[in-house]
Amino acid sequence: MCLGIPGQVVSIETNAAGVLMGKVSFGGIAREVCLAYVPDVQVGDYVIVHAGFALNRLDETEAAEVFDLLQQIEAAEARSDG
Repeated sequence: MCLGIPGQVVSIETNAAGVLMGKVSFGGIAREVCLAYVPDVQVGDYVIVHAGFALNRLDETEAAEVFDLLQQIEAAEARSDG
């Protein structure tokens, strides 16, 4: 099983090899991500990222739902840690 994490695209560029790359923000932490699988992505879009690759695009509502679920999981883990 793999877990894709949502993030917001903050910049897009094509690298020297011609691969579409971008910076994606995950709660304020930006990472370089390959955008080749989502060539129509634009700055401001949300994407699901796994292992450094954006796998698909989300709309803002879907991204908010995923963020909410991740916060619920984090809160449940904190409660179980006592």
